[in-house]
Amino acid sequence: MKEGWIGWRNKIIGWKYHWLLKPLLFRRDPEVVHDDFNRVGRFLGRFAVTKFLTKICFAYAHPALTQDLLGLQFKNPIGLSAGFDKNIELTDILPVVGFGFMEGGSVTGRPCAGNPKPRLWRLPQSQSLLVWYGLKNDGAVAISRRLKEKSDRKKFAFPLGISLAKTNDEHAVETQAGIADYLAAYRAFIVADIGDYYTINISCPNTFGGEPFADPTRLDLLLAAFARETPAWPKPIFIKLPPDHLDESKLDQIINLGRRYHLSGFICSNLTKDKDNQDIQAKIKDLLPSSQGGLSGKVVEGLANRQIAYLYRQTKGKFIIIGVGGIFTAEDAYAKIKAGASLLQMITGMIFNGPQVVSEINQGLVRLLRQDDYQNISQAIGADHRPVAR
Repeated sequence: MKEGWIGWRNKIIGWKYHWLLKPLLFRRDPEVVHDDFNRVGRFLGRFAVTKFLTKICFAYAHPALTQDLLGLQFKNPIGLSAGFDKNIELTDILPVVGFGFMEGGSVTGRPCAGNPKPRLWRLPQSQSLLVWYGLKNDGAVAISRRLKEKSDRKKFAFPLGISLAKTNDEHAVETQAGIADYLAAYRAFIVADIGDYYTINISCPNTFGGEPFADPTRLDLLLAAFARETPAWPKPIFIKLPPDHLDESKLDQIINLGRRYHLSGFICSNLTKDKDNQDIQAKIKDLLPSSQGGLSGKVVEGLANRQIAYLYRQTKGKFIIIGVGGIFTAEDAYAKIKAGASLLQMITGMIFNGPQVVSEINQGLVRLLRQDDYQNISQAIGADHRPVAR
């Protein structure tokens, strides 16, 4: 009865979003819409009654989706990816929307205005976004202070990840200056004891100097500096990887660094900027409005899935992999889980399909698990790499 009611609820909300709300929203500037939704989210998260009503409209829970990973409890595997809640202001509303966790930011060592507008475009035929935000955020000190004040009043309702990056300006381009900027952001959250895990984002494609720390040699220097800052990691550490220009040799080097520095895992993957890639070109159905920016959504899905599968095979599941890129349906999510992802993150699928899609995906995952005779989602992780029973 409950499953059937939730299914009908999601269909009705999804229908209203697709036919009534989405056509209106997609006529407006995407950054304006994004900012408006953040304002609405902050308002809804402020009051018990609005959170309760939101929960009735969107929440879904099932014991088959729960996991205990890295000392943290995840009620379901679907998280909000970094890049949506840049200043980490939606921690009160997102749990009742149905997310199992979130990653905020990316947060930089100094406040960052981001790149000039326009810096966000929709590509409807490609089911993708073209993003050129450039790490717009209030800076680590202001954000960590605000979260500390909030956490002193009440505990966050789900695991909170903090994505850390270097400030997008000319002062952080040189290697040591970039490392210092990362450390400034890290230090602000460590001192405040905010965040359940940290992600070192080495893969933002929209910044001064490109992605220098995706190079294994520079990444080694960066991780060594982090290790000197806190020799024993106080919280789990992830690396967010780019989908572009990391061949198997470089991925193997990054895996070895993960082992050496006792990282918890990898996030696969960030936006793609390699528009000359033939696989990417085949998936771009819209005329690109700008030569700047990185692509999200369905355009990057194949690259992310291949990277997840390779890392899982090479590490035999010893690292936690968070899969992101092109998740619109339960089948999309399940493909990443079977490829080796323990957790998932999304943004673009929610923008195109509506906020009820989180519940739709989680409910669909339960159905897919039952079809494969799994009792818990942890049993499906890496299933693609297991010998087929004869």
